[in-house]
Amino acid sequence: MSREPPGPGEDEAPGAPVAAAAGAAAGAAAGAAAAGEGEGRARGGGCYLALCARPVHFEKANPVNCVFFDEANKQVFAVRSGGATGVVVKGLEDRNPISFRMEDKGEVKCIKFSLGNKILAVQRTLKSVDFLNFIPDSPQLEYTQECKTKNANILGFCWTSSTEIVFITDQGIEFYQVLPEKRSLKLLKNQSINVNWYMYCPESSVILLSTTVLGNVLQPFYFKSGTMSKLSKFEIELPAAPKSSKLSLSERDIAMATIYGQLYVLYLRHHSRTSNSTGAEVVLYHLPREGSCKKTHILKLNRTGKFALNVVDNLVVVHHQDTETSVIFDIKLKGEFDGSTTIHQFVLPPRSIQPYQIPVAGPASVTSQAPVPCKLYSSSWIVFQPDIIISASEGYLWSLQVKLEPVVNLLLDKGKLMDFLLQRKECKMVILSVCSQMLSEPERGSLSVIATVFDKLNHEYKKYLEAEQSYTMVVETGLSRSNPLLKRPVRTQAVIDQSDMYTHVLSVFTEKKEAPHKFTIAVLMEYIRSLNQFQIAVQHYLYELVIKTLVQHNLFYMLHQFLQYHVLSDSKPLACLLLSLESIYPPAHQLSLDMLKRLSTANDEIVEVLLSKHQVLAALRFIRGIGGHDSISARKFLDAAKQAEDEMLFYTIFRFFEQRNQRLRGNPSFTPGEHCEEHVTFFKQVFGEQALMKPTTF
Repeated sequence: MSREPPGPGEDEAPGAPVAAAAGAAAGAAAGAAAAGEGEGRARGGGCYLALCARPVHFEKANPVNCVFFDEANKQVFAVRSGGATGVVVKGLEDRNPISFRMEDKGEVKCIKFSLGNKILAVQRTLKSVDFLNFIPDSPQLEYTQECKTKNANILGFCWTSSTEIVFITDQGIEFYQVLPEKRSLKLLKNQSINVNWYMYCPESSVILLSTTVLGNVLQPFYFKSGTMSKLSKFEIELPAAPKSSKLSLSERDIAMATIYGQLYVLYLRHHSRTSNSTGAEVVLYHLPREGSCKKTHILKLNRTGKFALNVVDNLVVVHHQDTETSVIFDIKLKGEFDGSTTIHQFVLPPRSIQPYQIPVAGPASVTSQAPVPCKLYSSSWIVFQPDIIISASEGYLWSLQVKLEPVVNLLLDKGKLMDFLLQRKECKMVILSVCSQMLSEPERGSLSVIATVFDKLNHEYKKYLEAEQSYTMVVETGLSRSNPLLKRPVRTQAVIDQSDMYTHVLSVFTEKKEAPHKFTIAVLMEYIRSLNQFQIAVQHYLYELVIKTLVQHNLFYMLHQFLQYHVLSDSKPLACLLLSLESIYPPAHQLSLDMLKRLSTANDEIVEVLLSKHQVLAALRFIRGIGGHDSISARKFLDAAKQAEDEMLFYTIFRFFEQRNQRLRGNPSFTPGEHCEEHVTFFKQVFGEQALMKPTTF
């Protein structure tokens, strides 16, 4: 592992750029520090960190083969014999490796592709960098750029785009544009500053330079489309006043990462500044694009020894080599605020990374051998930001992953668990499973805990709905044209809506019928209460679930009260459901009609519902009550009356429309446009032609 305090009487050497850009080669040769069996190894269940299932496999580092890592493209370079016998480039994303040869012009110090793999840059000396185009139909001729500053040595370089590169020297930085077709470089900007070491964060395009004798004054630079901006420099507080004026801050103890969309500099302080505190800590400095850098968080490790840092899914992961365990911190969770910084303890107990088996390579006949367990927390492991772990001695590159399922059993406080899960990328199914668990035996939670969980979910849901609403308003009013950066809000997995809860949790819960019915209804009403509290319109299917549950348990008095006091909001589907309950609960019919009347826009639906139930007279009475009987379709009512197979009902309805025709047109007959011929024929067959109404003349 790469980060450790200096031994007694020994100074930390400034980290060589090879360690930052290609440290895997050096790491392979590192001495095997005995990893103590140590406390709390917790090998078995409950491992919440794992190495990815499909790592990048490359040729192990050895005297002939040098291994380099490019943090921007996340690629491993295996360079054999200075490139003369081959260079193989592999990345986690690109499954097709790039292979090529290049002339051996001396030991390779650093090698990286531009973003997009179009131009290769190779550093072999302290004074210059060589370039090679990988553009189709472009001649494979190297071209060289020497650093501009006299007597300066190049510490390394970083590609900031597909054609822009920064040389970092011990006397400053030089920002170039590469012109591949001309096979030359153009200096865009340079800055003189004494540099001990540097670090690059490709996600934010920020280079951090260590300056001054002690090395603890850090100067960040930001790069974007041909421009270089100097950000505010800041000082890292060292644990104690240094005894000598030698470099006191090593790059091994610094990392840069984006956490929750903000750039942070992480400083691993091996001894706390306060005497009463034992153990190391990670200090987070927030580095904004504008304004000064401030110390914002302290992560308490409560132990000493060799550490390494990763950032995965916005969590800071701290690996401890001596105990072969890791811990995670979430800066979004509540900590102890001392007025300027927030102090955090680790979220979960220390656990080892999940045991990993290395498959045996070779022909199919041989691969039947059992896979070999990987040596976790090996001294040859090198850690890169945000989530890369490389074992140069075994020839593997992994990305580190967080497993959420084990967290559920380790974080028993459901409120805190929800706060934690809602911030994770792949959280939806785990959250829904937690919700199901807390409604079922043996882990059934109290109503207050259930209410807390529902409120946390609906808080996220409401935030998304509001963002979506604001976006729609801006688009509809045409303001989006003046703001081209406006983007539709992204629906993350933390947005758990009513259909998710209905499908995966509540409908399953009510069908199981394990819980007492009072608890079941209380849970459903608690979810509806939470939606109302966040002013989210409740979908009718949730109310239907409540009604069906009440009916199953013959709780009609409660149903009546819920409707009477408008606990269940009016809707057409709900009114129809009530109508269907009339046979088992007669008052449901009137409750339904009252609801439909309150909806006022639903007159047509009321008529349709009543006709579908063959309540033709009720439908006619309703339509007369609202004064719409002169415009309704005679045929629709006559169809319904005929389907009811009640001759007297048919006679009554037929006579009503004859009388309407007489009143409106002075003639009881139906016009051809009303398409009632078959009903006139049926009327004659049953009651005789003489029963037809005669025109009245005045």
